[in-house]
Amino acid sequence: MARFGFGRSRYGLLGWRRVGRPVDLVVALGIIGLLAIAGAVLQYRLGPAREVSGSARAIDGDSLRLNGEELRLEGLDAPEYRQSCTAKSGERVACGVLARRALEDMLARGPVRCEIGKADRYGRGLARCSAGDIDINAALVRQGHAVAYGGYRAEEAQAKAAGRGLWALNFERPETWRRSQGR
Repeated sequence: MARFGFGRSRYGLLGWRRVGRPVDLVVALGIIGLLAIAGAVLQYRLGPAREVSGSARAIDGDSLRLNGEELRLEGLDAPEYRQSCTAKSGERVACGVLARRALEDMLARGPVRCEIGKADRYGRGLARCSAGDIDINAALVRQGHAVAYGGYRAEEAQAKAAGRGLWALNFERPETWRRSQGR
């Protein structure tokens, strides 16, 4: 008679066969354990957010060394140091050197503060940095010394519309240039 709604049923809400409470407890603990492991893996992959500050030195247009740690500026991609571009007149321009100089100028303004989140594939911390009240990442893209790479699309649009930096030149995107160089 239990099949017709009278008495206790052996079947659960969705027609699943009910099992005992100890089995339910084990399944629940298993799910909680899997969620804990997934959270730990995610935390490991993203890395803890931390902040460092001090005097920094430019490595290239989108990398710097701060307190002995190499950091990559997040959300942008600057020309490689050896990358060159072409001016509208046809003259070769060392746009990678110019990008590094632009970063050096920003770092020279005083102490640099960087928020570091996750790491890139080379183990460098991905950072959003500022010098005083200047957001270095955004400024590099806004001035046209770097292109947006996962962030700063509005700043790239401003630089492109104004023809600043790279946008005044004929250039290959840094990612494309690296690929052509076998990197």
